[in-house]
Amino acid sequence: MVPLQFLRENKKAIIQSLMKRGIDYEPVIDRVLKLDIQRRETQTQMDSSLSESNKLSKLIGEQIKSGDLSQVKSLKERNFQLKNQNKIYLNDLNEIKKSLLEERCNIPNPPLNKVVKGKNSDDNEIIKEVLKLDKTQPKLLSHWDLGKKYDIIDFELGVKITAAGFPVYKGKGAKLQRALVNFFLDKNTNEGYQEVQVPHLVNYQSAFSTGQLPDKEGQMYFLEKENLYLIPTAEVPITNIYRGVTLDESHLPITLTGYTPCFRREAGSYGKDVRGLNRLHQFDKVEIVRLEKEDKSLEALSKMVEHVEKIVNELGLPYRILRLCGGDLGFTSACTYDFELFSAAQNKWLEISSVSTFENFQSERLGIKYKSKNGVKKNVHTLNGSALAIPRVMASILENCQSENGIKIPNCLIPYTGFEIIN
Repeated sequence: MVPLQFLRENKKAIIQSLMKRGIDYEPVIDRVLKLDIQRRETQTQMDSSLSESNKLSKLIGEQIKSGDLSQVKSLKERNFQLKNQNKIYLNDLNEIKKSLLEERCNIPNPPLNKVVKGKNSDDNEIIKEVLKLDKTQPKLLSHWDLGKKYDIIDFELGVKITAAGFPVYKGKGAKLQRALVNFFLDKNTNEGYQEVQVPHLVNYQSAFSTGQLPDKEGQMYFLEKENLYLIPTAEVPITNIYRGVTLDESHLPITLTGYTPCFRREAGSYGKDVRGLNRLHQFDKVEIVRLEKEDKSLEALSKMVEHVEKIVNELGLPYRILRLCGGDLGFTSACTYDFELFSAAQNKWLEISSVSTFENFQSERLGIKYKSKNGVKKNVHTLNGSALAIPRVMASILENCQSENGIKIPNCLIPYTGFEIIN
């Protein structure tokens, strides 16, 4: 959430920044600021009433002790009135706070200055494109056809066991999947990220704190009896490790990486965009997460983009980097860089990573702070990125590395797979 003090002091600038998302948030912001005034006024009234009540209680005790009971009755009556009034103040305050929280949750993260205004993905900026295609090859097979040809991915079996969007990886396909996970984790840990293994189910507070709820409630799988959510990304449990924690400045930055399966309902997805591995309900992903001081977060974002690009470069696949426009930006993100691999058979780009900075938007909900050297507590800045999402990397490898003899494994993965070709 946008911190209230920042919202009060920068209302016009925030409204202008949010216009990059294509929506006028001024009415919502006005409601938030009005509720904030009511909250502070009610809190002041309640504090004043409580202070008077405490003084009266002390005075009543002193008069009873002295034996002078002439005013005790009237003082008790006044104190009784104050206590009843305090209950009303408290009830009003709780209702105002509830409404304030609900309204604040409707305001997305203001985009950074470098983010351009735009409606959708068509307006995203192409920052870099590295396209290495062998156009002399005969017509290429799609990854779903290759999966069937070499018996490495079985989509029909996944439908039998569960439903569409839950493929089964077999033989060398399963080994390639595992090789990608281990390769990505090793690249991240070698860069200084600490590996963690986290739960694949989270409670409401965890999903709310990182911004998945209420924004993406319809996209998350929910276990009603346990009141738990299946994670849509490792970002949720990893970032929540530090929920409610105040760190010492010397502990920053904190850099973490983890592998998890991810679960997304992807409601409303249909057609060719969901074919094969393009869009799944369950998929594997390796994530990187950083907690930073506010003056280091932009530098950290650049480092994360450079790190992900190094990994993609080693795979030797055609790729490009995009900076998302305001209209395509996630609700919690202030700036996002997408990495896409080219699907040679489908002749389209597939997103395989999003690297984002949330600045203090997530930490405001999470309550993650750090204590500076002068003792002042500040919100940390949070960042995260996919390093990398497995299925579309797999799709790009299969399609771009196919030959008459089989699918050649990228050199960087051979030590992890134990084989050089799938045939």
